[in-house]
Amino acid sequence: MKGFQRITAPLAQKSAVALGFFDGVHLGHRAVLGAAARCAAEQELLACAFTFAADSVPVKQGVPLSYLYTDTQKAELMQDCGIHGVYCPAFSELCGLDGEAFCRQVLVELLHAQEVFCGGDFRFGAKAAWNIDSLREFGSQFGFGVHQVAPVLCGGEKISSTAIRQAIRAGKPEQAANLLGVPYHVSGRVIHGAALGRTKAVPTINIPFAAGQLVPRYGVYVSRTHTPQGSFDSITDIGVKPTVSEAQLPAAETFLLHFSGDLYEQPCRVELLHFLRDEQKFPDVDSLYRQIAQDQKQCQEWLKQHDL
Repeated sequence: MKGFQRITAPLAQKSAVALGFFDGVHLGHRAVLGAAARCAAEQELLACAFTFAADSVPVKQGVPLSYLYTDTQKAELMQDCGIHGVYCPAFSELCGLDGEAFCRQVLVELLHAQEVFCGGDFRFGAKAAWNIDSLREFGSQFGFGVHQVAPVLCGGEKISSTAIRQAIRAGKPEQAANLLGVPYHVSGRVIHGAALGRTKAVPTINIPFAAGQLVPRYGVYVSRTHTPQGSFDSITDIGVKPTVSEAQLPAAETFLLHFSGDLYEQPCRVELLHFLRDEQKFPDVDSLYRQIAQDQKQCQEWLKQHDL
């Protein structure tokens, strides 16, 4: 990511800082990140974000957490919002700090914060004992401004990562996209699969999920895949491929329409657009590929109906 930095040492300039966990980088998060980015541009500051490493927060508000995006995916989405640097420590590194120590060590000494942005429900410090009012007090003490960003609503409800997880688990990518502001995606470097598709002239790419990452509802989706060689309409199977293998970890296997070439080891981004059907175990591979042919037709019909 050109022009983007992982912050590991004190900054050399003042910054505008967006605070939050930002899992999903949904429309509410984008409001906070965008406010920090606009302030940074106006005042010639560095636009940066503070968040925790996704896989270091196993529980959030008492609930076991399956995170939507990895730290790399989250950073890419933050950069799209105008953020140019992120400090992303493991939760265990800072969870014992009280509110004053957090502000002094992280916001002042490391990030050189001049302006700080967060939602009204932001909490920080050991046991999340400090809130935005506390942050304003520390801002007065240390000399940084504090700006509360209003929540973004959808259907009268505050947008939340929890609602997005529920939509993705239910196989409702359109609903998730309404809350995210962009289609939900799976991304990473393409790994080697069983290569069975090549024997049937239906070559696919395989992208694994990270440990602890949310896995969408198993099934077949209309998708769009962005590759170093361009963007292509596609069909994606989320699951464990029960017809051809057993007891393996779930992955996203994608067939790109109107594409031929080798994408192994290449970075690809697969956007899930519409759920077609549940994953099935077929009696044999020939039956599976007959169904894939039907999936292709349904995919093209859906794309045509939605003018995509």
